[in-house]
Amino acid sequence: MKKILALVLALALGLCMFSVSMGEEKKPFIGILAPATTHGWVGGVAYFAQQAADSLDIEYRYVTSSNAEEMSSQIEELIALGVDAIVVWPQFTGVETAAEQALAAGILISNFDMIINVGEEYAEGMYLLTGDNYGMGYEGARYIDEKLEGAGKVLVLNKPAAGNVNDDRCRGFYDYIEEFAPDIEVIGEVPTDFVRETALADMTDALTAYEHIDAVFSLDDETSIGALQAIKESGRTDIKVITGGGGCQEYFNMMLEEDYANIWVCSATYSPDMIVNCIENIVAVLGGEALEHTVVLPTTIVDRENVAEHLNADSPY
Repeated sequence: MKKILALVLALALGLCMFSVSMGEEKKPFIGILAPATTHGWVGGVAYFAQQAADSLDIEYRYVTSSNAEEMSSQIEELIALGVDAIVVWPQFTGVETAAEQALAAGILISNFDMIINVGEEYAEGMYLLTGDNYGMGYEGARYIDEKLEGAGKVLVLNKPAAGNVNDDRCRGFYDYIEEFAPDIEVIGEVPTDFVRETALADMTDALTAYEHIDAVFSLDDETSIGALQAIKESGRTDIKVITGGGGCQEYFNMMLEEDYANIWVCSATYSPDMIVNCIENIVAVLGGEALEHTVVLPTTIVDRENVAEHLNADSPY
């Protein structure tokens, strides 16, 4: 009888331990690595990233960095912590070696926005989600062409330091101009930043340097906000079009302001809430789903005619 009782107790204990074990199934452990910027588009991305991470059934470590060296060091720290995947959106080049170390350790990388170029041997562990940078440039050029009715002088505000983001947007712009708009003249390129204060200063100088400008091809909404301020302060009335990109709500509202009624203010959508898809996708992959390694979200042009559809009072950007 005692033996039967002991056997029953052992079985009950085993079932209990099995139940506990099943209840403590390991959650995915995700490292989320962001630039140390709390404002603008990157700040908006950070906001949506935290929202996504908090809403998912995961463990995560969220860290920020100010440069490529710091970001590389933090990738190495996440490797040591034993994360299952790293979601990373760099705003600078120079993290390729650290990313390859993570991939070599069997850690998946969900790369957002600016591409991290790693060796082909690591391709299976690399996932990319980005907006259509090429399409942003291409559609921006089409918009300028249409509003200028095929002829005019265009100034380009670019940011070479933005790597493939700058290169792809400019390539799309120039490809369209070359193929469809032979009478659109690009009168110059002004390297600037995706920061309104810098763009204000650079556009102010450009307005002095160029006597006549019909349109401004700008890659970013923050750049465009600074450029519009410079145009307004200068009293110039020759500029008829300015593009942008990023989905900034302040910029969207400027499209409706009386101060800019004589300028076609537009933006190519590139919303910071795309990061939500990036995090959700890598969690799905860790759960066994098969997803595309590269996801490119399409571009939509927003101007005064459709901006009401894109206004969001709750957006942090």
